[in-house]
Amino acid sequence: MPKDRGSIGSRVAQARKLAGITQRELAARADVSHSLVRAVERGAVPASAAFLGAVSKALRVSVPDLTGQPYTPTPGQDSEVHAAVAVLRTELAAYDLDNSDVTEIRPLARIAGDVQHISRYRRAAAFHKLGRALPPLLGEVRATVHRSHGREREQACTLLCELYYSSHSLAHKLGYTDLAALAIDRLAWAATESDDPLWIATSQFHRAAILTSGGDWSAALTFLERCRSSVEPRLSAGHRRDLIAWGGLHLQSGLAAARSGRRDLADAHLAEARETATRVGDNNDPIMSFGPTNVDIWAVALAVEGLDGAEALNRAGTLVIPAGTPKERAGHHYIDLSRAYLLHGDRMRSLEALHTARTIAPSQTRYNPMVHETVRALARAEARSVDTVHGFAVWCGITNSL
Repeated sequence: MPKDRGSIGSRVAQARKLAGITQRELAARADVSHSLVRAVERGAVPASAAFLGAVSKALRVSVPDLTGQPYTPTPGQDSEVHAAVAVLRTELAAYDLDNSDVTEIRPLARIAGDVQHISRYRRAAAFHKLGRALPPLLGEVRATVHRSHGREREQACTLLCELYYSSHSLAHKLGYTDLAALAIDRLAWAATESDDPLWIATSQFHRAAILTSGGDWSAALTFLERCRSSVEPRLSAGHRRDLIAWGGLHLQSGLAAARSGRRDLADAHLAEARETATRVGDNNDPIMSFGPTNVDIWAVALAVEGLDGAEALNRAGTLVIPAGTPKERAGHHYIDLSRAYLLHGDRMRSLEALHTARTIAPSQTRYNPMVHETVRALARAEARSVDTVHGFAVWCGITNSL
C-alpha cells in the first residue's frame, strides 16, 4: 500500500528525522511508548490529541505542523470562508484603535441584535454565515467601544466578547490556530474591559485549552486551579454565571487531566462539573453551553481522550441529546463517538457516527483533524472498507492514497 504522505504519522516521522532523533528517543522525550510512536508513524493506529500534544512539545513544533492544518478548502463557499480569515486577522490586530471607516454608530440595541445572530451562528457551527457577518460587525463594534464611555462602553465591550469568541471558534475549527490564539487574547482584553466574570472565565477556559493542546498539561491544570480560586468565594450565592464559570473550568481541567493520563483526576473534575450543572438546572447558557447535556457530552469526550473506548460507549449509551442542543456541541459529540467506536473496534458504527456528525455540522466535521485521522484509520483497517470510506474521504478533502 502506498505511504500516505498527508497523514499525521508521516509528518511526525519527517519532523523526527529533521530533529535527528530516533523513534525511541522521541518516545522518551514525549513520555509515550516506543511502540505507539512506531505504530502512528506507519499508520497502524490514529494519532490522538494527547499524542499530538506530547509529540509536538517534544519535537518543538506546532500541532498544525503535524496535522497539516489549515487544510485546503473545497471550492465554493468554503473558499469564501477561508478568505474571511485575512480580514479577521487585520481586525484583531486593530483591537485598540478606533475604526475611521465607520462614520456613524448605530444604537447599541440594534448592534446587539446583530451580535445575537453571530452567537447563534457560532453555536450552530455555521461557518459560512460567520465568515460573511463577522468582519463588518467587528469593525463597527470596535468603533463603538472606542467612542463610548462608562456603562455604554462596558456593554459594547461585552458585545465585542462574543465577536472575538466567534472569531476564535471559526479560526480554530478551520485550523488557523495562531489566529484562534490571538482571538482568545483579544477576548481576555474585552472581558476585562467589560468586567464580566463569565466572559473572563470563558477566555481562561480557552487559554487553558491552548496549553492543553500543546501538551503542557501541568501548566493548564495549575492555571485553571488559579482561575477557579477567584470564582469559588462567590459560589455560595448561587449566581448562575458564577456556577457556569466554575463548572466550565472544571470541564477544561478534566480534559487536561485525561490527556495527561490521570483518569481519576479527570473523573473528579467531571463529577464537580456534573454537580454544578445540576445546580444550574438547564442547558440555556449561550456562551459556554454549560448545562447537564454538555456535561454528558464531555463525559464521553473525556473517556475518548483517555483512550477508553468501552467506557466512552458506556457513557454514550445513556446520553440523549435533546432538540435545541447547539449543533456545534452535538456534532462534536458524534465525532467523539466515532473515535470511541474505532477504539472499540467497531468500524461500521464509527463511520456511521461520522456521517451523523456531517449531517449535523458539516463544515466542522470536514475540517476536524481527528475526523481525518479516523477516516484514514478506517480506510487502512481492511482493504474491503476502502470503497465505503472513499466517498467520505473525498468529501473531507483527503486526496492522498489511502
